[in-house]
Amino acid sequence: MVTSLGEWYNVSDKESPHFTGNKEAACMLFSSLTFLICFLPLTLLVYYILLRHHRRLQNYFLFGASLFFYAWGEPWFVFVMMGSIVANYFFGLLVQTRKKPWIIVAMLAVNLGILFIFKYFMFTVANINLLFHANWTTREIILPIGISFFTFQAISYVLDIYRNKAEAQKDLLHVGLYISFFPQLIAGPIIRYQTVAHQIQHRVESMELFSEGVCRFLMGLGKKILIANNMAIVADHCFRIVGEGNGTTALAWLGALAYTFQIFFDFSGYSDMAIGLGRMFGFKFPENFNYPYISRSASEFWRRWHISLGTWFRDYVYIPLGGSRSGKGRTFFNLFIVWLLTGFWHGANWTFVCWGFLWCFFIILEKALNFEKKVYFKPLGNSLLSRWLISVVKHVYLLLLVIIGWVLFRSQTIGDAIHYLNLMSGAGSEPLSDIRTLAWIKEYLWIFFAGFLFSVPLGERFQRVPAPIYTTLLLLVLLVSLSYLVKGAHNPFIYFNF
Repeated sequence: MVTSLGEWYNVSDKESPHFTGNKEAACMLFSSLTFLICFLPLTLLVYYILLRHHRRLQNYFLFGASLFFYAWGEPWFVFVMMGSIVANYFFGLLVQTRKKPWIIVAMLAVNLGILFIFKYFMFTVANINLLFHANWTTREIILPIGISFFTFQAISYVLDIYRNKAEAQKDLLHVGLYISFFPQLIAGPIIRYQTVAHQIQHRVESMELFSEGVCRFLMGLGKKILIANNMAIVADHCFRIVGEGNGTTALAWLGALAYTFQIFFDFSGYSDMAIGLGRMFGFKFPENFNYPYISRSASEFWRRWHISLGTWFRDYVYIPLGGSRSGKGRTFFNLFIVWLLTGFWHGANWTFVCWGFLWCFFIILEKALNFEKKVYFKPLGNSLLSRWLISVVKHVYLLLLVIIGWVLFRSQTIGDAIHYLNLMSGAGSEPLSDIRTLAWIKEYLWIFFAGFLFSVPLGERFQRVPAPIYTTLLLLVLLVSLSYLVKGAHNPFIYFNF
């Protein structure tokens, strides 16, 4: 038996000697000089100049370029993805002709089995060792980048064929390009096959679409390099100091706020770049973020954050389980399953599971209280003041929930999260602030201001300025971003771990 609850806090693939951490060095980031100066210009040159009038050759080229992109730094992982492509291509053909449940079971067993081996096997062994005092050992298993993203795309392809929402593709190239296309390969958005099925063969490139793509890409690049990467410096510093036991309440809040901005601009910036790259090649991808930090409920937040993942779980897990059609008890159980899987999707760590349970609890609580439909404060009636007061209270509640959730998400162990949140509450004996915290705030104040500006719809006004000014500003973003990269600035990417 486990000797103490605290032992469970430290069972984590992050603490395992096999945990590989971030994979920036092993992959070609969109926000890297290799991609910006070499890969992207050469890919565009070949695509638009040498293969301009040959759609099939363009598709072959994009498929080959995507494999090269994925293989950069870790060439053996490309065989995992190619195996997924071939397996799901045949599953699609098989389920098209024979609508048998066993085919879906076999498909899920193959896809989820691969995902389990690479992502959850060592975590499972570590917990079995702890629970039964065993001493099982495993070889080091490195996590292939983006495996959760392309696995979910592959699963949705076969399931949509089974549901008669898509036709099985007889051309292996089309399936390969759909799963491996480099703009959305390693961090989404998670694309449904029917979204791009027609575009693969019949997309129409235009100068207008290309220009939109370039602008969208540069906006994402600016979010990633100028805001997320700077916020990462603050967040890493604060979490490290707090972990060493030398933090203050103000420093803990500073780190939590910095990480709140970092993870949003890191992931939404990368999604912007992916959507922009898709448009450069004539593809139109769905949006993945819609200003989630302006939400006023947990449910609304998850309709705005990582939209493609949320809709994936809704369509392939929540609704098949029964959705909200069988009473509140069944609805709450279905939500529990969805959030258990959502937590595990983000990583093999109990912190992610608890993070999922946190959101599950508040979403269920909101539904039980009919929280979203309460629009005014009863003692004040349906007055403007009453509606404003309720709106403010809901927004503050949601932001506190988000920040607390991100602390849990960011922490190495549950124990670390409890320690960090305890310091944020001011309940300990540590000082509230110090000169060091004030110095960090002063140095990065403009980054926090930019983070606030572009995390709310006010940032959209940036796009409404006259075209010459807008173009000049985007070129300035590009030049400043490149200068950061040239001098070797901190350039992490959170979602490589998923």
